[in-house]
Amino acid sequence: MIRLSNYPLWGGFLFLVFIVGCGPTVQEQEEKRPNFLLLLSDNHYFEHLGCYGDPVVKTPTIDAIAAKGVRFTNAYCAAPSCTPARAALLTGQDIWRLKEGGNLWSTLSKDIPTYPDLLEAADYHVGHDRKGWGPGDYKIGGRDRNPAGYTFKDFSSFLAENTGDQAWSYWLSSRNPHRPFEHGAGITSGMNPSKVQVPPYLPDTDEVRADICDYYYQIQQFDQEVAEAMKLLTEKGLAENTIIVVTGDNGWMMPRGLANLYDFGTRVPLIISWPGKIRGNRVVTDFVSLNDLAPTFLEWAGLSPPEAMNARTLLPILTAESEGRVIADRDFIVTAIERHALCREGGLGYPGRAIRTDSFLYIENFHPERWPAGDPPLFGDIDLHMLQDKSPTKEYMMLHKDDPMVKPLYEQAFLKRPGQELYDLTKDPYQMINLAKQADYQSQKESLQQRLASHLRATKDPRALGEEPLWDTYLYVKEADWVGKPRKEAQEKFGLKATYPYR
Repeated sequence: MIRLSNYPLWGGFLFLVFIVGCGPTVQEQEEKRPNFLLLLSDNHYFEHLGCYGDPVVKTPTIDAIAAKGVRFTNAYCAAPSCTPARAALLTGQDIWRLKEGGNLWSTLSKDIPTYPDLLEAADYHVGHDRKGWGPGDYKIGGRDRNPAGYTFKDFSSFLAENTGDQAWSYWLSSRNPHRPFEHGAGITSGMNPSKVQVPPYLPDTDEVRADICDYYYQIQQFDQEVAEAMKLLTEKGLAENTIIVVTGDNGWMMPRGLANLYDFGTRVPLIISWPGKIRGNRVVTDFVSLNDLAPTFLEWAGLSPPEAMNARTLLPILTAESEGRVIADRDFIVTAIERHALCREGGLGYPGRAIRTDSFLYIENFHPERWPAGDPPLFGDIDLHMLQDKSPTKEYMMLHKDDPMVKPLYEQAFLKRPGQELYDLTKDPYQMINLAKQADYQSQKESLQQRLASHLRATKDPRALGEEPLWDTYLYVKEADWVGKPRKEAQEKFGLKATYPYR
């Protein structure tokens, strides 16, 4: 039920209805509940947009939205994995509170409310295209539609079905820049690979630069999708009353990115714009989670978020005039991973929790005896996990693992890790020097351990409460993934067998 007290514009709206008595006025039309357009990329690290400073990728439409909106530089997904990250965004909850929803290729129980569920109950028109929530099987969880809303061919079809002129909420759920890429497309499109900024955790080679250019090309395709959506909004006369959110579900598909608790797996772009209603051209450094979008959307719609949503509304930031660090206690974020791809014997995951502040990243790996990148020789938690399609950077590192320039990078990305990792971000922004055992850093490590443990207990993480964790046993619905099948080229290149069973 709508709580009008949470939406201050409704007071003026009701007063006009009382005075005029009949017929919609211009003022009433302007004060309708807002629409929400979530423009979501797939596997997109935060730095890789023009407005975030990347010198190669060209994203003029997104840059224009950022110029009129609020650009967050410390936005994180809940987990470096598609399904749980999207589930957390929808539910406004940490992944350890979502049972099966904390895993890739599982389900999300109908008993866990999502913001589209609640908006629909308040007479919003809700929908998405393509993946939305997923990958997984929502029917197993007792749902009759995707948790992101009803599925449509595209944004235009969604708007056309809204014949009742309802307020609406829509996910444009792009596939870009998810692999497989169009190989060679980046350089062919005119990108200069010499200008690519290769992070030091990857080898700086022609192959890697070309691979990054192909990834950039896919981001530019996403920018074109955003442009088409914005054009449609304008043509339909909906732009003025629509809140625009541009973000990505998790980090990029490179070694140490996707499925890792380093920034490269969890830090995402986030831009929120509503010209005329929130002050634009601002850069905010507060630590925020994509989970925070759920209560934010609900409050903007005049609804009270349910108690189960333990995320924090962004409205105090968005309605402020200031930039930089707006809310003083938004000075850390906690992220998590359970089972990503099915790539270890017995279907085991590589569970961990992390706390990120301005100065440090601390990670706890609960099973350091397991392979973080997945069992060799496929290392299936990196990139296209079965080597079923080309993964140039991953394959270059595997092929040159004994090269003195590549070996330390290969070991960090592919081999086993200790139970604790600590990185001093003021000296090591790329998180390559683990200080967890350094005597000079024990006080910082203990402080972060305590802060992380306190947060996990307060939010009822089973691992922090001593309860039996069940994520390794939850259903993984893509049955074909129980057998790894590298493509023939990869078999020949690395001397692989045709199949690798994980049961």
